[in-house]
Amino acid sequence: MMHNSSLDNDPNSTKQGKQLPRYVLAALGIVFGDIGTSPLYAFRECFLGIHGPQINTANILGVLSIIIWALLLVISLKYLVFVLRADNRGEGGILALMALVVRGEKENSRRKLVIVLLGLFGAALLYGDSMITPAISVLSAVEGLREAAPVFDPYVVPIAIMILLGLFFYQHQGTARIGKLFGPVVLVWFAVLAILGIRSIWQEPGVLLAFNPIYAFDFFISNGWRGFAVMGTVFLVVTGGEALYADMGHIGKRPIRVGWFLLVLPALILNYLGQGALLIQSSDSVTNLFFALVPSWALYPMILLATVATIIASQAVLSGAFSLTQQAVQLGYLPRMTIVHTSEDEYGQVYVPMTNWALFVGAVGLILTFRASGGLAHAYGIAVTTTMLITTILMYFAARKLWTWNLPSAVLMTCGFLVVDVSFFGSNIVKVLSGGWIPLLIAGVVYVFLVTWKSGRSILLKWVRQHSMSVRAFIDEVKQTKPTRIPGLAVFMTGHASGVPMTLLHNYKHNKILHEQLILLTVLTMEQPHVPKKERIELEKLGDGIFRATFRFGFSDKPDVPAALHGIDDQIIDFKMANTTFFLGRETLLVSPRKKGKMWHWQRRLFAFASRTSPDATRFFRIPPNRTIEIGIQIQL
Repeated sequence: MMHNSSLDNDPNSTKQGKQLPRYVLAALGIVFGDIGTSPLYAFRECFLGIHGPQINTANILGVLSIIIWALLLVISLKYLVFVLRADNRGEGGILALMALVVRGEKENSRRKLVIVLLGLFGAALLYGDSMITPAISVLSAVEGLREAAPVFDPYVVPIAIMILLGLFFYQHQGTARIGKLFGPVVLVWFAVLAILGIRSIWQEPGVLLAFNPIYAFDFFISNGWRGFAVMGTVFLVVTGGEALYADMGHIGKRPIRVGWFLLVLPALILNYLGQGALLIQSSDSVTNLFFALVPSWALYPMILLATVATIIASQAVLSGAFSLTQQAVQLGYLPRMTIVHTSEDEYGQVYVPMTNWALFVGAVGLILTFRASGGLAHAYGIAVTTTMLITTILMYFAARKLWTWNLPSAVLMTCGFLVVDVSFFGSNIVKVLSGGWIPLLIAGVVYVFLVTWKSGRSILLKWVRQHSMSVRAFIDEVKQTKPTRIPGLAVFMTGHASGVPMTLLHNYKHNKILHEQLILLTVLTMEQPHVPKKERIELEKLGDGIFRATFRFGFSDKPDVPAALHGIDDQIIDFKMANTTFFLGRETLLVSPRKKGKMWHWQRRLFAFASRTSPDATRFFRIPPNRTIEIGIQIQL
């Protein structure tokens, strides 16, 4: 998720002093929901399935030791210490990181191409994660009903689907209305995790030996390949790490770090240790290990709390998917689509209907396919571990370029984290045939679409440049022909800041008139989250009442063209909405089966279809439809 809440008007500010507890509480509800619900299924899955090790004290301590050190090395060290340093003007996430490290690279350089491809594939994987997380989280919480009463077993899947339907249905309201409730609920959740863990550890204190990493090494030595395979399930305990980075933009670094080290990390470790202590005492409890920690009198309240916690965790992931979609649109990798801003106070609270219902269909399909959280766990690891691996690679470029580290230091850091990431990736890749292919398929489809759209728009831009007239030639023609000038302002939208827009040429050719003032307007999305208002507008006087304007927006900004026009000095441009007409081009793309180029024929057809079905620019740029004229242009791909 990429937004700045009302708690953080300055994304680079440091929250401290009296306000810090409030920010930490907000961070609990916004940031830690995903990783905080992993105890529902992560430790249990380590001992289930064909690769599960034998349940004995040595193996339990070994798995616990791996979990503890994974949380310390991957989350605490990699993400909290290093990755959070790579903020793109306060924003985080893999697209923000990609934009950060490619800034200043040569346009067609091989390094820029590699970085962009990695960033796009990582982003594509996050869409798969956004389908799997709601499915596995809600399903694992509802499965607690089986522990309470076996009679509920046939209804677990329908109940989970109904909860998801409610979750996705209310997305259009945004999280602003219920955001204040998230923090306290998650605070209670982590407190309960810690209490349940302490209660079980008290009965089996020997489980604390798991802090010794020797038990992790002994586990690998004793179990060999089976021990390596368990790494693929242990990875489930760190699946929220990428969310920590993506959510940095709207809560700040310090509240995330304080919340993690003071509350979240201790609560998670205590609960995992508690589950291990219970498993040492009773191996039969492994099938529903988390809820076996709960006293019988508190089982139903715990199921309710777990369900609410998983909904909050799912909400955070879905909001991240909406923000990711918005960024991809702004960066030109997705077509314009309906993006609803659901809050005036919460800057980045956006709702994307198309993304929402696509994720809902995907999540329901996953539940109906696997019917149990255990099966979904196989699909879960591939998406997140690959994204984490890509983040580590991009971090190398960040260390060299942004932090000016020398080569040995950057390589040492990268290789150190790659050892862990590759271990997780390697142990998860064996699950491809048992469900891991699903996120890879989803990512592949999304990736192809992202690349196809970007390539198609580049071809169109090249075509327009080839068929446009120079501004000087157009002004000379106007001076010679002296067409009728009518009162008002005409704004001609164009995708490139050179030449005369095709819309202006078509309008002038057919109507033989011009407005008193004309603006050739180009809207650019910068490789940074936000552009200050004083840096947003660039205006150039071309002569004869014609101006060229460039509006710059960050990829997390709202591209509001009328609002930006109000920022121009009224002594230069007489902007009044009632006297202004916007001219936009509507391309009709004709796909030729014989034409060859950088895109395959099926890609050109896909691009043409997406272009036809994408929302018009008026809604995207917040231009009043009653002040807009669209001019059709046919282009052959």
